[in-house]
Amino acid sequence: MCARKEDMSGGCLPAMCRYASKKDTSTAGEKLLTSWVKKVIVDMQERIRAYKAELKLNNKQITGCTNHINAARFAWNWGLARRIEAYKEQGVTLNAISLHRELNSLKKTELSWLYDVSKCAPQEALRDLDKAYTNFFEHRARYPRFKTKKGKRSKQSFRLTGVIRVFTDSIQLPRLGILRLKEHNYLPSDEHILAATVSETAGHWFVSVQVKEDVEIPFNNGKIAGVDLGIKTMAYVSDGTTFESPKALKRHERKLKRAQRKVSRRIKGSNNRAKAIKELQRIHKRIQNIRTDAIHKATSHLAKTKSVIVLEDLNVKGMMKNHCLAKAIADVGLYEFRRQMEYKCPLYGAELIFADRFYPSSKMCSQCRHIKTDLTLSQRTYICDECGFTADRDHNASLNLRQVAVSSTDTLKTPDGAESSGLLNTGANETFLNETGSKHYLGTGVLNG
Repeated sequence: MCARKEDMSGGCLPAMCRYASKKDTSTAGEKLLTSWVKKVIVDMQERIRAYKAELKLNNKQITGCTNHINAARFAWNWGLARRIEAYKEQGVTLNAISLHRELNSLKKTELSWLYDVSKCAPQEALRDLDKAYTNFFEHRARYPRFKTKKGKRSKQSFRLTGVIRVFTDSIQLPRLGILRLKEHNYLPSDEHILAATVSETAGHWFVSVQVKEDVEIPFNNGKIAGVDLGIKTMAYVSDGTTFESPKALKRHERKLKRAQRKVSRRIKGSNNRAKAIKELQRIHKRIQNIRTDAIHKATSHLAKTKSVIVLEDLNVKGMMKNHCLAKAIADVGLYEFRRQMEYKCPLYGAELIFADRFYPSSKMCSQCRHIKTDLTLSQRTYICDECGFTADRDHNASLNLRQVAVSSTDTLKTPDGAESSGLLNTGANETFLNETGSKHYLGTGVLNG
């Protein structure tokens, strides 16, 4: 019968019934599975989601947002200095609550300018400092550093909580009032808004609202697909679909060098240097937008049309140590592709599987399973020495990745790091599963599709 009966609310879809032996494939078992498929067509799930839109600010509003950014940065640096000082002198660790109480007492004397901004900006900055320390102690990040007005490590942003209202073409934030939006009817106006983050990049201002909403997760009856990520072709799907890399950095590299040279020739602290830096930032932002747009289109198409997607568990950090290919690898955005697949697959009812990091997807023949050990990176066409099978190198790798999902012997790795033994021993015949629309099992295994 069923492996578990409790409600599965966190995931793509509830796990299907697991058949223990072949006698579970009787007519009664088939009727039970058919009724389950009819009931679980759409799964309602409560999620916290972010929506980001660009703001259309005037000079007065830009000044107000800049003051909030300065207050958030000051609170971070002040809190970091106080925590270091308290630990060195007294051996105690200050948390965000104690730091915020101390900061409030200073506002009445030497920090009266903080009354000009919302209390949320420094308060949320101190909470972020707490998270930064937690990430450091859990070995997820380096030790927190002081922020500056300049430099890549200092993100120009602040977060607000409290009463936030969204209208058709504007948003109302605490202490800032109503701010106009460049994109209308995009931010949700009827959902519970938890927080709003205002950020500035290359002279453009954005607001990101965090909302709690009920998401309808559809039943995905697409096919199984293996996706091979690469430099020449960003993604090669096992059904023959390809997603080319826009190569945004390579296309704008000449313009980027000229802009960087222009910055270096300007006097530090001058207005001309500030203008040159803004121009350089716009080029970097355009490169990022082109790359992100291509990845979003590819990942959305795969998550919507495929029920099971198999990716390689690539060691991107290790690959970046190859100085001959580091720039090309960074231009593709391999980790960003994986990150988007990890959150989009649950939204569209698809299952994401990662093949083992040392799985020979490129060197193995997808027909006879022979491994070609002498395959070099320059050989773009795979020719099997045993059976003579010839195919594009990336296409052959994607077929091998698809075989991981439909195989009963390969070891699979789920996004959270857990391992499963591959295909479930269900005993149900493939024809029946295809007729009922059940293309895959979620949670503990995968069926042929």
